[in-house]
Amino acid sequence: MSSFPEKVGIKGTVPQGRNGCNSRRRREIVYVGRRDMFYDNSVDSRRRIETPMGTVRRKQLTIRTRIVLSVVTMLLSTGHAHAQTCLTAGDMDEPTRAALVSTAKRYFDMAARGDSAAMRQNSIASVASDFSGIETAVKDNQANFSGVQANPRPPFLLKAEGTAPFERAEFLCGVFGKSGQTSDSAVFVIPNLPPGNYAVAILDVPAKQPDTVSFVLQQAGKDWKIGGFYVKETQIAGHDAAWFADHARAFKSKGQNRNAWLYFIEARDLAVPLPFMYTQLTDKLADESETVKPSDLPTGGSTVELSAGGKTQRLTTLFPLAVGQDLDLVVKYQCADVSNSAQTFKDNTAVISALVGKFPEFRDAFDGVVARAVEPTTGRDYGSLLPMKDIK
Repeated sequence: MSSFPEKVGIKGTVPQGRNGCNSRRRREIVYVGRRDMFYDNSVDSRRRIETPMGTVRRKQLTIRTRIVLSVVTMLLSTGHAHAQTCLTAGDMDEPTRAALVSTAKRYFDMAARGDSAAMRQNSIASVASDFSGIETAVKDNQANFSGVQANPRPPFLLKAEGTAPFERAEFLCGVFGKSGQTSDSAVFVIPNLPPGNYAVAILDVPAKQPDTVSFVLQQAGKDWKIGGFYVKETQIAGHDAAWFADHARAFKSKGQNRNAWLYFIEARDLAVPLPFMYTQLTDKLADESETVKPSDLPTGGSTVELSAGGKTQRLTTLFPLAVGQDLDLVVKYQCADVSNSAQTFKDNTAVISALVGKFPEFRDAFDGVVARAVEPTTGRDYGSLLPMKDIK
């Protein structure tokens, strides 16, 4: 069988820094079993990072085009069509469907009991050899999962046939129309995927804090082993994807396109349980966000300059971040050296003030702003958080 070579924590939104702002975090954890499998910008296998909005959003905004191209390619190339295939629950034979559902429920029950040892025994080799991330996730979520009956969604079976890894595997699942996705379709886009049989099993967890728990499974003989473990909130402060999409449209109607764009990003993030999964809804949200995409904010890997505190700072990333019951705005900028914490804190405060001063609409959409100075060469950073009411 082909195995995942490494485990990497892909998404754990913790504002980094040494001045206390990292004590407030969004409980959203993703652990997968392969470096570069779901994002192109991998990090150290033990580090949790924010969603890299510039990279990920660029993919989201072009997914429909890629789907159409993929369909055309499959029509022209029978070999390619057989190389990457997806079976929905309705396409599978009943024993396979039942096995995937029961396996996912069994692994969830292990997590709910806090039995990370059993989960490790049932993981692929590369995940089992470096299991600390999943173990932490199980511990963090056990109280929320304990005593809860998870409800499985129909699973997906992904088959990657060939002799070499796929640089970019695209699995088109379900029924597609002439314009792309339908309510019965889904797409999984996975880079650097070795040949093998995989499955995506998603469970809804109706706990005090509603979550989804997703497993990426890899077939090993007759067994399905854990290759990825995802825990994701479905709401932020009681608000779901539809709420954020509605408020994005309201911001757009008031001419606050930057707020609209950032809220569409949050809506898309809440709309699916996996960052490499695309649906008709995410395509629609991507299309809507494109109409309000700002040119004066860092997007799609571009940077912008901001005059702050007598300095010209280069902003690299801007994205929303749910922290407890608050929705904050995170801005990253380049800094040659963050070792002088007093000076960096001063620069962070200046960036926050300048950003909100230049775009006062942010006061209507966010509870606070986190500025993170990042050294381009080392990746070291220093973060500072200011509540919106304290920003002058």
